[in-house]
Order: sequence, then structure tokens, then C-alpha cells
Amino acid sequence: MVVGLVWNTWGPIQNSARRAFGFGGWDIALLVFWGPIGFLPCFAFMWLLDKKGLRVTVLLTSFLMVLGAGLRCIPVSDLTIRKRLIHGGQLLNGLAGPTVMNAAPFLSTTWFSPDERATATAIASMLSYLGAACAFLVGPLVVPSPNETSHLPLASESSTEHIKDRIEAVLYAEFGMVSLIFSAALAYFPSRPPFPPSVAAASQRLSYRRSFCRLLSNFRFLMIALAYAIPLGVFSGWSGVLDLILTPVHVSQVDAGWIGFWSIVGGCVVGIAMARFADFIRGMLKLILLLLLSGATLASTWFTLTCLTSVTHLPLTTATLYTSCILLGVFLNSSIPIFFELFVETVYPVPEGITCGVVTFLSNVFMGVLLFFLTFYHTEISWFNWCLPGSCLLSLLLILCFRESYDRLYLDVVVSV
Repeated sequence: MVVGLVWNTWGPIQNSARRAFGFGGWDIALLVFWGPIGFLPCFAFMWLLDKKGLRVTVLLTSFLMVLGAGLRCIPVSDLTIRKRLIHGGQLLNGLAGPTVMNAAPFLSTTWFSPDERATATAIASMLSYLGAACAFLVGPLVVPSPNETSHLPLASESSTEHIKDRIEAVLYAEFGMVSLIFSAALAYFPSRPPFPPSVAAASQRLSYRRSFCRLLSNFRFLMIALAYAIPLGVFSGWSGVLDLILTPVHVSQVDAGWIGFWSIVGGCVVGIAMARFADFIRGMLKLILLLLLSGATLASTWFTLTCLTSVTHLPLTTATLYTSCILLGVFLNSSIPIFFELFVETVYPVPEGITCGVVTFLSNVFMGVLLFFLTFYHTEISWFNWCLPGSCLLSLLLILCFRESYDRLYLDVVVSV
């Protein structure tokens, strides 16, 4: 949860950060870009999770988070050095991303029974997104927007110092939360329960090398991996700079924060509900994904056309922006745990951490490519909105062509009987 909170610190308050630290549009995009860059050593964390277990991996991850959050809090008067420290802190936090994003199915298989796994995966995977949602809420409420109407030098200087103080208060609070989590994990965080909760949890898995060979040679897995990575990568990058995207249509920093908050929270609630439904009625993962991706395609198309009101003449109101953005977030975010469960079922007995590591790495590659282009083309960003419906439609077509199977579920149900 805190990884998402720290990663999304700057996007919702980008106007205030420009005033307080002299950030430009390139800086804001790069601060979000450090998230996908942190996934470059993803395969090393996957190996660590597979070989050393949850405890060692979580301790290393939380330690990187402490270092990153601490770097951002170092009080340096030179703004150039301060900006470099902030960028370095965001990179270290990004390095914690692979464990947080990949460990949910591994955790659910290791600790939970078959009729609880989808729900456990949903809760664990949604917490990171909930942290990003909290950043949409906390940032704009704690940090005031710059008052551009004041032209008095003293008033402007006072406003800048006040904004900077409020941003630093947020950074110190996040550092305290990260330190508390590291201390708790250090005190007690076992790798596995005394007894395995299912046959799948106790069964032998493929080796690290054989797992990659199995994944890369499995065409069905590559299909659903792209179906997940493309829309979720685009949406993650888009939501990270949501304030930047909504500024041209005259949406305030606070309103953009509330839109981002409710879109992610709605996705978390619906995702957990869908996962609970999947636990009760097994073998319905493909159907659930088809429904969610159809809704995401319609919502993203509505939002994109609404932003082009001068061409489409659709009403551009706060209500339409809220509704379309929140529906888009609900449909896409709630699909994440369903995708994770379908990945693991499709390629079992490949270890869960390796499977989800590959797909989240792909997702961050797509997010990184988009944010890379955004660092150069940030003056006119309507092209970014069009990436959303295109990616959702492509994902929907891939899922339609996918043939599902439930190898892990078969092992638990048949072998245990």
C-alpha cells in the first residue's frame, strides 16, 4: 500500500510541486517514470522470492522503501540537489515495486485454502492501488494549490514557502509510515504457515530456468499476458499524471485528486467482490474479464470523446468527467486479481511469483514507453487519452480468443479427494 502512496506522491500535486521545487513537466513525468524503471531488476526479485521466500524478500523491499523515503526528506537548501535526492528516492521506491506487485498470488497460495485464494489475491494486490488512491486524496487536501492570481512578490514568496512546508510534511509522514512497516516486518513476518493449506501449496514447482522456458513457449500465456500488460500499463501511466491530463480541461488539482481517488477505491471494492464471486463459482474467470474489459472500453471511449468537446460537442461537466474516470478505474483495477488468478491457473506448476513477475514487468514496460514519450510530448497530450480505448479494445479481443484452463484448481479438487 505504501509503495503506491509514495510512487503517486507528485502527480496529484504537480502544480504545487512546480511552484515549490521548480519542477517542470519533464520532471513530473520522470518522477512517475521511476516506477516502471524500478522494475528493471524484476527478475532478480522473482528469483529471490522463489528461492528465499517471503520474509527475506519483504525485508529487502521494505528496507529499500525506507532508504527512498528518507532521501526525499533530507533538508537541502540547494533546489538542484534537493530535486536529485527526490528523484533518487522515487527510484528506490520503484525498486520495491516488483515484490509488492508480484507477491499476491504467491502469498495466497502459500497461506490460504483454494476457496479463499482469489479473495486473498484481490486484497493483497489491491492494497498497492489503494495506496495510490490515498495519494490522490491526501496530496491535494494537505498541499494547497498555487495562487496564480496574486502578483505581489512578498505574497508569492510566502505562498511558495507555505506550499513547500506542506509538501515536506507529506514526505515526513510517508517516511514515518515506511519506517513503521519495516520495523514490524523485522520483528515478525514468517515465510510460510506451519502446515500447507492445500495440495498446490505443498507440491513441487518448476525450477527458475524451466519456468521461463515454459512461460515463453506457452502461446496462451503470452496472449493473456499482453491482454493484462497493455491496458493496465497504459492506465497506470495515465492515472499517475491525471492532474496533468485534466488541467487543459480546467479541472482543479483537488477535483483531479478526488476523481483519481474514487476511480481506484471503486476498482478495489469491485475487484475484491469479483474475486469473492470467483471463489464461490469457480471456472468463470474468462467471463468476468470479458465483462470488465467491455465496460473499460466503453468508459475510456466516453472519457476521450468528452475531452474533445470542441469536436464531438459532448457535454464537458464535472459529473461526466467524474463518472467516466471512475467507471474506467473500477473496470480496469478490478480486473487485476482476476488476471492474476488466471495466469497462475494457466501455467501451473510455474511458481506464482515468476508468473506474475513476468506480466507486471511487461505492464511496466508499456507504462514506461508511454511515460518516456510523455517526457518529450507533454505540451499537447490528447494522444495519451486515445491510448486508453485502443488498449482496452485490444485486450478485449485477446481475451475473446483465449482458451481457459484450470490446472491448479484441478489438482486441489481432484487430488485432494
